[in-house]
Amino acid sequence: MLYLSNFKLSSTISSNPNIYPDHVFRHMAGEVLLFDRITVLYGSNGSGKSTLLNLIANKLGMAGAERMATYGHSIYVQRFIEESSYQLGHDDQERPIYKLPGGSRYIKSEDLLYEIKKIQQESVLREGLLHEQFVQGKSKAEVEELEQSYELKKKMDIIQFSQEKYSNGESSMQFFEEHLLPGQLYLLDEPETSLSPANQIKLAEQMNDLARYFDSQFIIATHSPFVLGTLHAKIYNLDASMLQTAEWFELDNVQFFYQFFHKHQRLFE
Repeated sequence: MLYLSNFKLSSTISSNPNIYPDHVFRHMAGEVLLFDRITVLYGSNGSGKSTLLNLIANKLGMAGAERMATYGHSIYVQRFIEESSYQLGHDDQERPIYKLPGGSRYIKSEDLLYEIKKIQQESVLREGLLHEQFVQGKSKAEVEELEQSYELKKKMDIIQFSQEKYSNGESSMQFFEEHLLPGQLYLLDEPETSLSPANQIKLAEQMNDLARYFDSQFIIATHSPFVLGTLHAKIYNLDASMLQTAEWFELDNVQFFYQFFHKHQRLFE
């Protein structure tokens, strides 16, 4: 199932090198990304992979989308969003899809870090839970009602207990088990955050299964060699001078790992 078929970036780029987000996407202006069931946006820090995910989330009006940083140039951000375009996909009977599934969501690395960190103060935990309700689309009135409820107190007690019981990595895996569901479109920014290599592979295998058997679609920003090597994905290399696809073993970050362990190969023999 493809919920999102493609995304075209605005072809209008300001000549001013300080204009955001034009300077981020200068080498990709007007390009069209064609999506598979799992598509990876690979790139080093500053490559624009997280910004691109957020741009897509904003254009699609997805839960979890953040207002894009403007640095005083909000008119250019709005223009770039408006001039970018997309096409939704088709179901298994090749019928066009007219809207995204209701549970589709953009999950950022910051969301994971906030979810798994040790929260010491009850007020911080309460604020985080209420913020999560806003992200999920609840109205102000619904959130205010929840704030006074026994349901919220019970959930806080459970989370506070769990934070003492589970490690960051275990909490992160539990988060994905609860939030990655069949039949949805997910944009994931560095889902490997806080995960061991073994759990990164386990999570990637889970996403493979959801995409292949349960009609989920993923667009993922990552530079983890373990995730890259496990996913059955189309990979866009945002570090290249022009937008292009690549095999996972060709990517610089993967090659760095290979060269490092090859250099120390005798220690493993």
